[in-house]
Amino acid sequence: MLKLRAIDTCTVSNAVERLDARMRNEGFASGAVRCQFPNLAPMVGYAVTGRIRTSVPPMTHRCYHDRMDWWSYVRSGPEPRVMVLQDVDPTAGLGAFVGEIHAAIGMALGCVGCVTNGAVRDLAAVEGFGFHLFSGCVAVSHAYAHIVEFGEPVEIGGLKICPGDLIHGDRHGVLKIPLEIADDIPGEASKIRSEERQLIDYCRGSQFSLEGLGERIRAANADCDPPWRSH
Repeated sequence: MLKLRAIDTCTVSNAVERLDARMRNEGFASGAVRCQFPNLAPMVGYAVTGRIRTSVPPMTHRCYHDRMDWWSYVRSGPEPRVMVLQDVDPTAGLGAFVGEIHAAIGMALGCVGCVTNGAVRDLAAVEGFGFHLFSGCVAVSHAYAHIVEFGEPVEIGGLKICPGDLIHGDRHGVLKIPLEIADDIPGEASKIRSEERQLIDYCRGSQFSLEGLGERIRAANADCDPPWRSH
């Protein structure tokens, strides 16, 4: 897990592509879900999922954070954990479910961040915790934020996330790492970085030419699909 935290999400994405674990247009959230704290190191953890609403009161009339069943579920997942919350209101993000209090409770329960298509708040305090927030927007109020259900698959920015999925995120966005190749990602990422450094050094050097560039690209294609094609 520590090795995965040392790799930026773009390189992780390239490694997943290189290992041919899924289609290249799958496995990541759309740009509508944005990283609120781009200066934090990458986030890696296993998803604990829920669905929320903020525009109407909960039918049980309980306080928005009074859900011990939700917190018990969160604690049941493997560590480190990432709260993944789908706002199912017709217009997501009226109010924020996660702010300073939820981040503090989440951290006490082994969570390292939250991913939601809805809103978050208390940014300065939460960033000070080192707790990651990825969200569709920011809101001043929690309004009627409450859990509707939890422990089921959710969809965030077009990405389907199931409980236990391995989530990786940084300033570039959020993606899933297929569990079956998670142990292979660091080694593949190291190879990709080395190849990219060599090409970048050549492009910035005094000996650069289109002919030389073509030779290097053809040589790379002889063994694999070069990761810089997607850059």
